[in-house]
Amino acid sequence: EAVGYAALLSGILILIIGIIDSAAYRRRHQALERLKSIVTALDIDQELPAPLDQIEQDYQELIQIINQSRSGIINEADRIHHDLVDYYTIWVHQIKTPIAAMRLLLQSEPTETRAELLDQLFRIEQYVEMVLQYLRMESMNADLLISRYDLDEIVRSAIRKYSQTFIHKKIKLDYQELHCEVLTDAKWLTFVIEQLLSNALKYTPAGGTITIYMEPHAPGVTPAPPDALATSAATPETLATPAATATLVIADTGIGIEPEDIPRVFERGFTGYNGRLDRKASGIGLSLCRRILDQLSHTITLESTVGKGTKVKIGLEETEIAGD
Repeated sequence: EAVGYAALLSGILILIIGIIDSAAYRRRHQALERLKSIVTALDIDQELPAPLDQIEQDYQELIQIINQSRSGIINEADRIHHDLVDYYTIWVHQIKTPIAAMRLLLQSEPTETRAELLDQLFRIEQYVEMVLQYLRMESMNADLLISRYDLDEIVRSAIRKYSQTFIHKKIKLDYQELHCEVLTDAKWLTFVIEQLLSNALKYTPAGGTITIYMEPHAPGVTPAPPDALATSAATPETLATPAATATLVIADTGIGIEPEDIPRVFERGFTGYNGRLDRKASGIGLSLCRRILDQLSHTITLESTVGKGTKVKIGLEETEIAGD
């Protein structure tokens, strides 16, 4: 009995010690879990729990050394990044001066190749503009001016910018008036539409067609067929397409995209088979469009058939605008 009683007492004592130790372990584990969740923004020296023994002290000193090294690497990377952004921003603005001078010189030279040279110069200007917008993406939220805009005006401004390219490449435009207001940033949405038009013009052969229209339409509104060019004036019935159902479609009759490439067309740097074949793609445009539209809480999808053309849809449903 004495032995059993002693064993019972020992068991109870061990159980109590185990419970206390387990509770302490759990508290320390929870503290470390909290530490892990905020490790990128904390002062390690202040947040680590007090060590219980020399081994823990050694581990904490090792963690502090690693953290100091990590902070130094991050700070240096940030400095290099900001230096590069500053450099390329200055470069983009400086390169515009010789481009403008070249345009003036070409316009005063009545040569047979002037139209082609002006078209190539326009493409250079678009690539420079793409670089500038790419650099601005870092501070895009601070640059946003969200309001209700007439979508028809935004799209028409993009079309006017590419009017000479339409003429030079002999590409037909089927355009339906877009009776719709959207909640967006006009400058950034215009840039996206310009990029999509640029792609459509780049990959559509002479004699092809680019069609721009809305899909779907509001209940009670009879839409014109996608291949019809709307020429009649707006009527009261056609002035109320709600943005909640607005989808802008830009379709072309170009070379199309291989089926296996479609899932990756919005990846940065991906050009696809046809882009590599013609050596025209940068792999930046569609990726940049996706990033911008994500910030505007719009969507973008793409359908394509090789040899028939590509259709890009921008979903302009009104939702809460993304922000930091």
